Formats: sequence, C-alpha cells, structure tokens
Amino acid sequence: AFEQQSTHTVKASYGSSGKIYAQIKHGAPFDIFFSADESKPAILFDQGLTHNKPFTYAFGALALWSNNPQFKGQDLKQKLQSGEFNKLAVANPKLAPYGIAAMDVLDNLNLREATKSKWVKGENIAQTYQFVATANADLGFIALSQVISQQKSQANNAPAGYWLVPSHLYAPIRQDAVLLKDKAAATEFIQFLNLPSSQHIIQSYGYKTHDVN
Repeated sequence: AFEQQSTHTVKASYGSSGKIYAQIKHGAPFDIFFSADESKPAILFDQGLTHNKPFTYAFGALALWSNNPQFKGQDLKQKLQSGEFNKLAVANPKLAPYGIAAMDVLDNLNLREATKSKWVKGENIAQTYQFVATANADLGFIALSQVISQQKSQANNAPAGYWLVPSHLYAPIRQDAVLLKDKAAATEFIQFLNLPSSQHIIQSYGYKTHDVN
C-alpha cells in the first residue's frame, strides 16, 4: 500500500525479534525495526542505536491453531488439555515474544509440564506456523494474524480451526517499532503507518492498534 502511493520501495527481512535485534547490534543495515515485543527496541534506544524513541504499532493476539482435518470443528482447548494430539508447536520463548505468550498460557492452564514432552520449538513464529501447516504438529500457538492471512489466501484451503486464546491468559504482546536511521523514506513510511487507512490494514489482520486492557 505504501509503495502504491510513494516513489519508495520497501525491502523486508523477516525473522525472530531476538535474531534481528542481534543483527542490528552487529551493524545490519536496517532502517526500521518492527519487533514483536517492546523490550528489544527499548534496549536499542537505551544503547543509542536508534534515531528516535520506540512506539507501539500493534498489540498481538495468540491463537491455538490446527491444520489437521480431523480436528475441524473440534474444541482445540479441550484437545490441548486432554493431551489428544501428537505434537505442540511453540515459538522459542528465548527468541520470540509469541513463545513467551505461549508459555504464559500453558502456565495459567497448568499444562506446561503435561505438554512439555510434546513440544516442537520454532525459531520464530513463522517456523512455528510451518510445523502445524505441514502436519508435523497437530496443534500450535501462533499469531492470530497468521490464521487470518491463511484464511484470506486464495491459494490455500481454510484452516481446520483455531482457538482464540483469551487475552487474560498471557501478558499483552505489545509490539514496538523504532526508526534506526534518519532517512526520508523511512520517516515517510512511519508517517504512513499512522494513517487511519494503514491502521485499518493492521486491524484487519487481527491486531489491535491501542491497548484495550
């Protein structure tokens, strides 16, 4: 959408927030950092590695998803609690904020120890999604935005089903961004991001753009 109304192009690099944070610290030539948490942009700011203060661009939501046709229409929370699944995909909590949120949920449901032997850890939320999409895991804690993206895709079948995890089961996933360099194109993109039309795009993928708690 930005490129359609701008003379600039956007080159995106995807990965876990922890990995990209480490790359920035080692001099990776990024202009803006969109993290899935608030801590890493804050640390970069405190270390003088940013051009301005971080800001919150979205609040993420967690979903328990299955791509197993046999799970279609079934209560995935009940499947999780009963242990009636082969593997549970989670993002590595040491690298990915959605992994931390998944651990919060398992702790609040008293399921961490009961499910631990069935975990498969993704380096980031994208890899976690792939474990479920390829049926290497019956269940997986992923971002709601990934489920919505799957539903919107014309090239894929609708997902078998998901459980939108209640927000009180995990700490808010405040996702912050920060401008790393004083570049006109990057500044224009940040300004574009704050337009109502851009906020609507973010919201259409299951994110909130303000704190509702």
